[in-house]
Amino acid sequence: MILSVMMLSALALTACGQTKNSHAMKTLVAYFSATGTTKAVAKDLAEVTGATLYEIKPEVKYTAADLDWHNKESRSSVEMADRHSRPAFVKDLKDADSFDVVFIGFPVWWYTAPTIINTFIEAYGFEGKTVIFFATSGGSSIVKANQDFKAQYPKIDWKAGKTLNGASKAEIKAWVDGLK
Repeated sequence: MILSVMMLSALALTACGQTKNSHAMKTLVAYFSATGTTKAVAKDLAEVTGATLYEIKPEVKYTAADLDWHNKESRSSVEMADRHSRPAFVKDLKDADSFDVVFIGFPVWWYTAPTIINTFIEAYGFEGKTVIFFATSGGSSIVKANQDFKAQYPKIDWKAGKTLNGASKAEIKAWVDGLK
């Protein structure tokens, strides 16, 4: 009898917990990093949030020459000059639809996100998902990227992103906690 009461109590408590939180929020931290700087921040963000970490890998890796923004004929310069450019990436993200919150990280190029971020968003959609940018930059802010993508993809629930240059895990956690 006592065992039956204990089992019934446990079942009731479990049911109460499920009605309060029937769906735990599933979070993804996706990032593109040409030199490793954004990758380090992404790893810390995934750790702080308990998220799944995913690298947006270009099909053709960027070389130092590709990233030479002083050269108007470099790969990155050509891509950023054409707003319709969609560099190919390795499309291997499993269960993209299962994520509720998606952080997308990148280095700021020409005051916005590299066009491979458009490719990633268009490949997986994210309509109805909460998407938050984070970036690294030598001096530019993320403001233009936030504006550009909110206008381009209005069916996504955008939250203002942040530039996280050299951010500690404590600073990242404070930022994430402030998003709630």
